[in-house]
Amino acid sequence: MFAPHDAFDPHYYPFPSRRMVTYGQRGMVATSQPLGAQAGLQVLQRGGNAVDAAIATAAALTVVEPTANGLGGDLFAIVWLDGALHGLNASGPAPQAATLDAVRARGHERMPAHGLLPVTVPGAPAAWAALSERFGRLPFAELLAPAIALAEEGFPVSPVVSQLWKAAWERFGAYDDAAFAPWLQTFAPQGRAPRPGERWVAPDHAASLTAIAESGARDFYAGRLAERIDAFFRDHDGLLRGEDLAAFRPEWVTPISTRFRDHDIWELPPNGSGLIALQALGLLERLGEEGRDPVATLHRRIEATKLAYVDGLHYLTDPKEMGPSVEQLLADDYLAARAALIGERALDPAPGNPVTGGTVYLATADGEGNMVSLIQSNFEGFGSGVVIPGTGIALHNRGRSFSLDARHANALSPGKRPYHTIIPGFLTRGGEALGSFGVMGGFMQPQGHVQVVTSLLDDRLNPQAALDRPRWKWTAGRTLEVEPHFPDHLAQALARRGHRVVKRADSLSFGRGQVILRDPSSGVLCGGTEPRTDAAVLAW
Repeated sequence: MFAPHDAFDPHYYPFPSRRMVTYGQRGMVATSQPLGAQAGLQVLQRGGNAVDAAIATAAALTVVEPTANGLGGDLFAIVWLDGALHGLNASGPAPQAATLDAVRARGHERMPAHGLLPVTVPGAPAAWAALSERFGRLPFAELLAPAIALAEEGFPVSPVVSQLWKAAWERFGAYDDAAFAPWLQTFAPQGRAPRPGERWVAPDHAASLTAIAESGARDFYAGRLAERIDAFFRDHDGLLRGEDLAAFRPEWVTPISTRFRDHDIWELPPNGSGLIALQALGLLERLGEEGRDPVATLHRRIEATKLAYVDGLHYLTDPKEMGPSVEQLLADDYLAARAALIGERALDPAPGNPVTGGTVYLATADGEGNMVSLIQSNFEGFGSGVVIPGTGIALHNRGRSFSLDARHANALSPGKRPYHTIIPGFLTRGGEALGSFGVMGGFMQPQGHVQVVTSLLDDRLNPQAALDRPRWKWTAGRTLEVEPHFPDHLAQALARRGHRVVKRADSLSFGRGQVILRDPSSGVLCGGTEPRTDAAVLAW
């Protein structure tokens, strides 16, 4: 008997591979880790609906993919249930003690990336409970049972998760700060990250999941878990307190949309960045149907995304403190004016003036037509690097997005939600649901949404092909990063148009997506899953 990680390299794939699009009818789950997808499918097969499956999958992903999400992260969801669309924003605010002066007094001129200061109130556990209470069919505790079993019994770590785990171990191991010691004790007890195929057991995580399951998540916000979070922050000069946890409630919101190629594309409103994707698609819609020139088509998609992104980075924050409204940023005359800036050459984009006067994504569907698009995240790999001892709770670093410039729209203030990268997407046509889509991966997400939607609706690619397609990523100015397998002829043609094209050595930073579409006439489900990670789409 050999250990897989000793016998071969699980990251070495010298030959092209192809995954076929997946069909099903009674249910489907697509996400970035197969064991997470199986948890959702088990719940569907026990009589749960798409919402139940999404909760079970999300909880399982905190166990099997802790590099990207956890009990201490945030969550956004779009739910199509019984013919209507619903949005949930479970991103937590900054602690009441989180002022500009409080952060500066601790020696920072900008928000730190790691440690206790960038931790905002986690929203994911409360979101699971809220989704279950409003739309679920099975008992909440039953939905978390697969995740608890995975944590208690253990599972073999998958290749990409292992790779990201190692990077986090190297990052947090470099800090000489007692606040990071629990992370190393919890996630690297052997003095290293687990290797691909190595069994990982998480008893503390299982105990916390059990407390959340039995209390409907109340223990996390006003019980024993909340007390332990509060105590750790007090002991290490952090700002988060039990009062911040107790005051948190997820917010039900109305999704926003734009029209693109006779379809309605739906995102959640700010503080999420879905508006960027809608703006970019709105610009492309106003430029009209694309022609047959693949270089011109690609150039326009890139330019539209750049223009939308600089607006998003300039204006988006907690909606209570935004200057321009969503309506102004998506107004016809404003989008037309922005679209007119797109020419033959690459722009160095600047924000417009609309005022006139490392995340997991999952999609689920059931046989009754209900669908969920859900994304949950610790932000960057393992988030803040802060783990509450004895709980397995890794806390996110979403507050890193705040600015310490009091004049910035996204300036830190108590109780304010930061600009958020995580965005679920949804497609409808003529008032009927067509399906869920999403591409996780920090600031790649709106760009990934644009690339997937245009691949589906302009290029008529199937969901798997749309996800397989080589991706590009705008970073700043005229700089465009592309994947290792991005076609050279397209990269060279874009360079001739003024783009500074940089080919990356790997695909880790280009997002990880899932798509489930539903044929309204037959009810048949069609899914695709991400080839860049340990993903799976499972059908029933």
